[in-house]
Amino acid sequence: MLAVTCTSQSMSDPLTGLTVGERPEPSVPDGWTTVRLRTAALNHHDVWSLRGVGLPADRLPMVLGCDGAGVDADGNEVLVHAVVSSPGWAGDETLDPRRSLLSEVYDGTLAEVVAVPARNLVPKPAGLSWEHAACLPTAWLTAYRMLFTNADVQPGSTVLVQGAAGGVATALVQLGSAAGLRMWVTSRDEARGEQALALGADQAFSSGARLPERVDAVMETVGAATWSHSVNSLRPGGTIVISGATSGDAPAKAELTKIFFKQLRVVGSTMGTRDELERLSRFVVDAGIEPLVDSVLPLADAREGFEAMVAGRVSGKVVFTI
Repeated sequence: MLAVTCTSQSMSDPLTGLTVGERPEPSVPDGWTTVRLRTAALNHHDVWSLRGVGLPADRLPMVLGCDGAGVDADGNEVLVHAVVSSPGWAGDETLDPRRSLLSEVYDGTLAEVVAVPARNLVPKPAGLSWEHAACLPTAWLTAYRMLFTNADVQPGSTVLVQGAAGGVATALVQLGSAAGLRMWVTSRDEARGEQALALGADQAFSSGARLPERVDAVMETVGAATWSHSVNSLRPGGTIVISGATSGDAPAKAELTKIFFKQLRVVGSTMGTRDELERLSRFVVDAGIEPLVDSVLPLADAREGFEAMVAGRVSGKVVFTI
């Protein structure tokens, strides 16, 4: 089968380890099944794997990819849930300390065929295109859980998204706007802020700007560079939901006094569950949301998409057709 594989790793030049070519079809353990993929999408996770972060070298070669949608062994159209829990785990799979994502322990979705636990299949709604289906299982699922499971907000609440350009941030704006939340964003790039407004954000501010009022919740994926601003932007009793720290996880000021004095909640959030992915896919269709797609490429041209991501030229999801 055709697949996109990490065959070696380099922090400074990650694309040297990217191989697009033939691989054996995956083996299928008991309780697992196969999906013949129609579409898959690119994530920063894939580039970090090529850099040697989160993927030990002794697991190479590894087929990359967390996002995918296709047809299962029974002919059903499905989305692939990328969180793989350990054998015997029951309950919320994101809380399993031995969980992994596809392409960390098991081969991923940037291939013609992927093997997954049967419980990881989610029916694809009829009104969801293949291109949009491939966008949902990673960044969009992360955003969905941040907003609707962990943020403690209701329609009419004001939510600040730190950094308007990333995949999770874009999904947060589109989901929150569709759900009746007042979405504000910050960005170092005026054009990115304008794009967020076009996607449904109510206001866009420069990074670190003083806001006209305090917000009910902050969606934090940037980390150290924006942490102090996030704490100072919250109303008393508000919530910071953090799912990443792209600028580092050690802020110069932890702001602990403000956190306890204002009784703020700091909630960690990682990916989402299979049931949340099913609800997300239905919500996207019912609300008429169209996930922002940067480009659509044949899987054979995957290197072009990786090059764009490494160069920072991506706005929205890069989707591969298979």
